[in-house]
Amino acid sequence: MILVMVWEPYIRILSTSTILRIIMLVEAVCSGFFMSVYIGYVYQYNSLDSQPDVLKSLYSPLQASSPLEDLRYHDGGRLSDQQMALLQYQRENLHFLSEEILRLQECFSKYEGSNDGSTPQVDLAHLLAARDQELRTVSAEMNQLQSELRLARSLIADTEAEVQCVRTTNSQYVEENERLRAILGEWSTRAAKLERALEVERMSNLELQKKISTFRNQTYASSTESSEQRGA
Repeated sequence: MILVMVWEPYIRILSTSTILRIIMLVEAVCSGFFMSVYIGYVYQYNSLDSQPDVLKSLYSPLQASSPLEDLRYHDGGRLSDQQMALLQYQRENLHFLSEEILRLQECFSKYEGSNDGSTPQVDLAHLLAARDQELRTVSAEMNQLQSELRLARSLIADTEAEVQCVRTTNSQYVEENERLRAILGEWSTRAAKLERALEVERMSNLELQKKISTFRNQTYASSTESSEQRGA
């Protein structure tokens, strides 16, 4: 809009007000489109907040999973706990599907035994095949989750090994620091003893110098008295 206002003398196709209205309309349409897309993604993300439903998967055995499903299981917590929860869900789903297949097989065997021709055996066989396909899919997903769980546990074990190595190195550093502190304390004690011995030696040297000065003064006085007596 600023460019249109600046280039107004060079634009002769439409009036300035018309161009500004067109620009505002395009901006409003683009903003509405992006806002709709954003609201759609937010709604799709929030719809995944609930726990997985086993009964829902029975009616859609070949439905592709949403790319945002994994976000709910990686928001927080440890990876192994999340994988274990998913594995438990898949096991419960597998158990439920096994019971459903057994029930359908019993129903199918009963329907095959009847000869009235009124039973839709084709639909029942199709439903049984769909349940079998879903059971195989869930088994494959459970195997994949087990492999991911083993990988997560191996990663956690490697991390714990690295942490243990760092702790061992830190303990070695602490022991070396304590040893150096002990050596420093010993050298400090020796330095203090040497300082005290040096102070005692210095005091003894001062006393000796005083005695030497006194002795020299006495000798000088004695020699002076002897010279005076000789002169007399």
